[in-house]
Amino acid sequence: MLILCPNCSGALPDWLLRTNQTKSVCPGCYKDLTIEVFPALFRERTVIDRGALALNEGEACCYEHATKRAVSLCNRCGRFLCALCEVDVDNAVWCPGCLQLDRPDLGVKALKKHRTLYDSIALGISLCPALLFFYPSVITAPIVVYLAIRHWKTPSSLIPRNKWRFVVAVIIASLELAMVALIVISIIVAAQKARR
Repeated sequence: MLILCPNCSGALPDWLLRTNQTKSVCPGCYKDLTIEVFPALFRERTVIDRGALALNEGEACCYEHATKRAVSLCNRCGRFLCALCEVDVDNAVWCPGCLQLDRPDLGVKALKKHRTLYDSIALGISLCPALLFFYPSVITAPIVVYLAIRHWKTPSSLIPRNKWRFVVAVIIASLELAMVALIVISIIVAAQKARR
């Protein structure tokens, strides 16, 4: 495997990457480096014995795969599972069927099945006054700016999304606030002219 120094583009030696130190120095250019290596990078690949996965006479089979040998039990429903089907959740083994259940009594906080899409909420709130009435924007525009700032770094979805909805929502909210300010200023100026 070839990993290059970001400064001199020289190849970093394996021994440097295998150390547990995060701070190091490039041996070629002596530039300070911060090294973070995923532990599995140097782990030896295990060869799976296909024969060990096959079902032998008198052995229990997987609930999902009738030709695969069961290696564990689901901690939720008790089904026999092969190595392919077992899923580790909070140090317990679950089957795919139990993972698909949408029950609140499962009590596992590690499973996230949905997230609030604050970027879509902010965009929707910013568009409503523009499409329906203009006056609610006095309330909705600051809410949109707050949502965008407060939830900018919040994970937006289980599927990664970019931040364009937040950007568009803030632009629309800023235009609405500018329009409200312009209307208020023009009313104040008109009232001062009427007094004279």
